[in-house]
Amino acid sequence: MAFTGIPMAAVDFYEGLELDNSREYWAAHEAEYLSNVRGPMEALVEELADEFGPAKVYRPHRDVRFSADKSPYKTHQGAFVRVAEATGWYAQVSADGFRVGGGTYRMDAAALAAFRKAVAHDRTGPGLERIVDELRRAGWELGGNTLRTAPRGWSRDHPRIELLRHRSLTALRWIEDADVVTSPRLVDEVRTCWRELRPLVEWLGRAQSRDTPGVGCSAT
Repeated sequence: MAFTGIPMAAVDFYEGLELDNSREYWAAHEAEYLSNVRGPMEALVEELADEFGPAKVYRPHRDVRFSADKSPYKTHQGAFVRVAEATGWYAQVSADGFRVGGGTYRMDAAALAAFRKAVAHDRTGPGLERIVDELRRAGWELGGNTLRTAPRGWSRDHPRIELLRHRSLTALRWIEDADVVTSPRLVDEVRTCWRELRPLVEWLGRAQSRDTPGVGCSAT
């Protein structure tokens, strides 16, 4: 399937799902989901696979086993290119529009320890600082799960304490031009965005490697 854009009908579909997140709504509109949401997203990431690798296009069903919210369906369609555990590039369409991102959305105890060691080290930590500062200046929204104070064992006076507080680290941006989103030009737009995020994604992938000696990543 050649990528021709994410149609506005994808937004319409999710606006309806937010109003009626039921199996009845889904059954009545599943064909629209397949043709206007999932199909275009699969075609988009296929166009990008030559440079970034294959993507996982997530299933629409929510895991409600441990959630108070029993709504059966996700109100967005995401796709993720993995380069390391929970680390890579991301794209998403929802009722709010289309956005792209990258980073790491979760770190287990071992990955988090390796990340903090790399952040704290004077050979590698400044590289992440530069990457984050450059992304902020370029208009990326830096986020992730953070502690309110310093992690146990780390000084609150550490020069990179704000980064050390992170338990995940992501950068996100909305692509607001509907003429781009709904056309084949979205491929090049996402490609450009993901290239901007490559330094962050690759730094995080190296930092979390449990097989790398020393601090866990090379200088950036």
